[in-house]
Amino acid sequence: MHEAPHIVTLTEHDSVLLPVQALSDEEAQRLDERYRDQIQVEPPSFRTEHQWRITAQSWVGFIPLTADLAFRLQPKVPLRSLFGMWEYAYRIKSFHFLDELIGVAALEAFYEQLALILARRVLDRLQKGLHRTYLSCHQRLSYVRGSLDIGQMARRPWDVSLPCDFQEHTADIEDNQILTYTLWRILSSGICSERVLPTVRNAYRGLLAMTTFRPVHPNACGNRRYHRLNQDYHPLHALSRFFLEQSGPTHRVGDRQIMPFLVDMARLFELFVAEWLKAHLPLGWQVQAQERIAFGQGQNQSFQIDLVLRRLDTGEAVMVLDTKYKDPRSPATGDVEQVVAYAEALGCQHAVLIYPTDLAQPLDTVIGEIHVRTLTFNLAADLETAGQRFLERLLAAAPGWILCP
Repeated sequence: MHEAPHIVTLTEHDSVLLPVQALSDEEAQRLDERYRDQIQVEPPSFRTEHQWRITAQSWVGFIPLTADLAFRLQPKVPLRSLFGMWEYAYRIKSFHFLDELIGVAALEAFYEQLALILARRVLDRLQKGLHRTYLSCHQRLSYVRGSLDIGQMARRPWDVSLPCDFQEHTADIEDNQILTYTLWRILSSGICSERVLPTVRNAYRGLLAMTTFRPVHPNACGNRRYHRLNQDYHPLHALSRFFLEQSGPTHRVGDRQIMPFLVDMARLFELFVAEWLKAHLPLGWQVQAQERIAFGQGQNQSFQIDLVLRRLDTGEAVMVLDTKYKDPRSPATGDVEQVVAYAEALGCQHAVLIYPTDLAQPLDTVIGEIHVRTLTFNLAADLETAGQRFLERLLAAAPGWILCP
């Protein structure tokens, strides 16, 4: 049995020094080329005490670089907050998955346990029978099935096979193909232990026997239609979206293709704030995520705005919200300029920069006709308590009329 790899643990934006012999030039190059957004690699020099300096960026996750070496990227926020952010961001809070994760203390254990939950639920559905539907098929057969395509027969009188149009009741549909591809990605992660792998393999093989393997984009997991016959697929697709969106760049370890588990914390923070607001805004208000505003000659340039707070009855844009997963003393000038430009483009007079921690020098000022503020959604505190405090300050940011839907 192969020994467990040596795991180097880093926290966001912190550095560790590794001895020269801990990392070959080839391995360091692979780490730098494949995971430059997640980890900064500085070669040995007098600046690094002649050791490798490895610095984590704003990502968390687990990278099995070789069979003997892996990197664990820990968040600065408590793990309970990270799990809570995932619940909201991926709309899985109502499914109570995290109730089964009490006591999980490492990200790879969290990933592994969620993989086990998904695999067990897939096996349960396989035992009950996969969801099926009727698909229209056209195929040349040696016997008549459905209706004959007379026109095609006339065009190919020498062909003894029969062109048939028929309906096939099949499990080879996207509902199930999503699960097949997700389980394959989990098996390719290099994270799951022998405790979990047999269950994931069994679920994958059971699906593969009844579905076509094809890559699936994470977006395919959302906004799907559910009904009485496939309602239990909803939590399975929610978990699938989580796994597919957190898969990082691939690399080889021996004869295996590895897809590590990596989470962009800036993106997660944005998704979390959006979904938390959707769940807690008072009646009469809505928040729209990733709103695109085109400008320039031919409308060939655009802004992509994180969040826009609107009145539900009129659709009027009231406030631009821009999440910043940073921990500065004060907001950067460029961030302020950006949010002011967003507000001007939408024609609203309020703009808010949202940070995950309190700033030493918060901002509350008017630039031209735009009132710019900084607010905090404190990820170090209880998320629901911090969220209510954030919401109160957000709604109070435009006195009077914003408080009255």
